[in-house]
Amino acid sequence: MSQPDPARGSEPADTHDGERTVRDPVWQNIRLDAAAAAIVDTPEFQRLRRVKQLGFAHLAYPGAIHTRFLHALGVHHLTSRAIDALEGRGDLDALADEQRSGLPVVRLAALLHDIGHYPFSHAMEELEAGAIPGHHEEMAERFMAAPGIRRVLAGVAPDAAARIGALIRGTSDHPLQGLVSGSLDLDKIDYLRRDSLFCGVPYGAVDVERLLESLTLARETDGAPLEVAVTEKGISALESLLFAKYQMFRNVYWHHAVRAATVAFRRLIEGALDAGLLEREELAGPTDEELLARLVGRMTEGGVPPGRGEGSAVRDKSSAGRDERSAASIPVLRSLLDGLGNRRLPKRVLELYGDELPTDLADWIPGRRDLVRRVEDRLAADLGRRPGEVLVDYPSNPRMLDLRLLLVRRRGDVLRLTSSGEEGLIDLPRIGRALHHTTRVLRVFTLGAAEPILDPGRLLALFRMSEAEAEARLAEERPLVGG
Repeated sequence: MSQPDPARGSEPADTHDGERTVRDPVWQNIRLDAAAAAIVDTPEFQRLRRVKQLGFAHLAYPGAIHTRFLHALGVHHLTSRAIDALEGRGDLDALADEQRSGLPVVRLAALLHDIGHYPFSHAMEELEAGAIPGHHEEMAERFMAAPGIRRVLAGVAPDAAARIGALIRGTSDHPLQGLVSGSLDLDKIDYLRRDSLFCGVPYGAVDVERLLESLTLARETDGAPLEVAVTEKGISALESLLFAKYQMFRNVYWHHAVRAATVAFRRLIEGALDAGLLEREELAGPTDEELLARLVGRMTEGGVPPGRGEGSAVRDKSSAGRDERSAASIPVLRSLLDGLGNRRLPKRVLELYGDELPTDLADWIPGRRDLVRRVEDRLAADLGRRPGEVLVDYPSNPRMLDLRLLLVRRRGDVLRLTSSGEEGLIDLPRIGRALHHTTRVLRVFTLGAAEPILDPGRLLALFRMSEAEAEARLAEERPLVGG
């Protein structure tokens, strides 16, 4: 199936049905106005039907085949409900005329917030810096430049695309910025409810009605800008949101099979880029299956990206060296690709949780993918494996329970809730640091039969080193573990 080119796009039909209602398994009836319906009809938005919300989570939770399309509709629905609730209570009376006229833009920003997602969603964003054209929030602007979407947005406001881009990136000065990107953005509420439903787990429960009822607008101090806030009656609902997020990370997003598939995919794409089977710009635009099919074709038929064949002016001087690396890496890449297609996932040879891990693991583990790849290949050599057959995984999100949100107390005073919490009022953010400590997990996977790593202490010692110390350790000939 052909894919939309985010640079060119294609025009939707000149006519559409106007307002419509979509049936949704989470929120039941989702109503779309004419502009939202026209955007949904574009090829760029329809592409999201074929991008799974949770990447490879369906290999652990078979029901998790829901898509970014459904999620985007859900976030638009919740944002519209929040705006309507604020309007009904008179909270929007405080908006300036220009801010009020921007409400349709806020609704459409919620609809378009994931338009730039890569195949397999966040798994692609785990590649090393520079391997992808940009974060999916940055890529959104490319897709919004497609003629069909551009035409709809121009009919809403001349600068609608730029304003939507700022809302998605979290840089807008609109008072309702927090509904689209922030501690309380409605994206989180939808994905927690939706992911838990489709995974068949009870962890994503959020008191949505109470939370929407407690939304208001407030200023932190006199003269400060208006922003989204919650009233004190929404504290328990806010806690339910934070705790649901913790539970989903612990039980679903970081499940060992989900992570095994994710790191295999990450190494597959890295290897395909290194071998010249894929080009960086090709990663933006395909759907999940289109990307995998492209890899299958190029591995089995010796295909290369357009413009990289023999005699091409684009073919660089390093092609011969890369062709040698490609030939050596193809068997491992095929194993990774076949494993993802047939659920033959890498096996755990090391798994350390919570208190088994030191608190001072180095920042370069999640931040220097290139260095971690060198560690992986060195471990592979130590274990008699080929490069790419040993995979290290340390998912890290220490800010999973971060909070930065205005709270309006019953007596009318306003305070800002932060990750320090507020003693006697909301302590979960402070507890969150302890909760994150328990969710931490370091895993080492291998392709094929699992063989125990004999000395995890040496590996942990490496992962506590600075970048310079780790580089020096890798330069030594002695094994990283065992021996």
